[in-house]
Amino acid sequence: MQYWTLIEAAPIPGSTEELRLMQRGTEFAINLGRELLMGSRMRGSEEALARLGCADALTRGTSFRLLIGGLGMGFTLRAALDLLGPAASVEVAELVTAVVGWVRGPLAHLSGDALADPRVRVHQADVAQPIRAARGIYDAILLDVDNGPQGLTRDGNEALYSLAGLRAAWTALAPGGALAVWSAFPDRAFSQLLARAGFIVAEHTVRAHGKKGARHMIWVAARPGRTA
Repeated sequence: MQYWTLIEAAPIPGSTEELRLMQRGTEFAINLGRELLMGSRMRGSEEALARLGCADALTRGTSFRLLIGGLGMGFTLRAALDLLGPAASVEVAELVTAVVGWVRGPLAHLSGDALADPRVRVHQADVAQPIRAARGIYDAILLDVDNGPQGLTRDGNEALYSLAGLRAAWTALAPGGALAVWSAFPDRAFSQLLARAGFIVAEHTVRAHGKKGARHMIWVAARPGRTA
């Protein structure tokens, strides 16, 4: 029997918790303490986040600009890069510096070395920073920074999903752009909050692993005003 072994632990800024990179044979996991956050065998909903959030990439022009909040194991980033053209620009905001090192190092093969793609630029910061600084520049923003709108890993994430945080995302998007949010659970109140922030909201239930595994929720919230 193979057992999980710890590769590295990293503190989460603004939290007393730490992330732990674990390995068992060819399988990897990132845990919050002892709780599983993500695993290398479960990538379906992370890929769906990119597919749903970037669904209009081909119709919005070759210079599609994307912001991803939360790197994880790089599955969302890899899926987005496979969808977007060579002129696209992809920014990734990841608060935990060690996670960037993991995806460049022991986890690089899982995402096809996505961080080495010349279209990618990494912000080692809270995704709220580039969102607050932007005015109508992103065609899509994909958020997977926690277990969902109810912050688990860091209390500060709740502000990102507050009415003020969602309105900042609305402002950062170009007209017709989309905010896509991953969650481990449905949340009717969050759907209503997105609508209050001015978005046109669609809910999608997706599986963690193909047609199997846990059911996860992805909200796709469009900023009205798409131009031809």
